[in-house]
Amino acid sequence: MFMSTEEINVGHTIVGIVSATSRIMLSADEIDQYQMFDQLIEETKNKLSKRTELKDGDGLIGVHFNTEVVNVSVAPKFLIVVGYGTVVKLDK
Repeated sequence: MFMSTEEINVGHTIVGIVSATSRIMLSADEIDQYQMFDQLIEETKNKLSKRTELKDGDGLIGVHFNTEVVNVSVAPKFLIVVGYGTVVKLDK
């Protein structure tokens, strides 16, 4: 299974679109731990891969990730990553 932010230059059929969300709540002493976005992106990529396989896709193109910091009150703070892309089946 492959994943790309760009189109691919091989014959393929579009199967559908998948999306996935990962989040983490930061406690007051972790409030500036923005490097945790890396962990959340990896977690979201894994979810996207599993959803691509469930659709019997060979890969995912046009992948995008959106990151967001959500303040609920003074603390906690949530880091959220949403990923999405187009599932494709390669032509044989």
